[in-house]
Amino acid sequence: MVRKLIAPIVIVALLLLYLIGFIVILFLVPELPFAVKLIGILIPLATAACAVAVLVSRIREIRSGAEDDLDRY
Repeated sequence: MVRKLIAPIVIVALLLLYLIGFIVILFLVPELPFAVKLIGILIPLATAACAVAVLVSRIREIRSGAEDDLDRY
């Protein structure tokens, strides 16, 4: 069961690192207006929150034994 959890966790961790890097780069560009920086921060944060929520849902599915979503339909 632990082997099935590795891939989703690694993918979400890589996505979070990418989004954090994007936010850091936004702070390093001094010419950008504040509104652009704010939007550029809010969108990646919302994406990260959704990714973590989906990861938690996937971990619950794997632990409950429902490895495939097709059994719901």
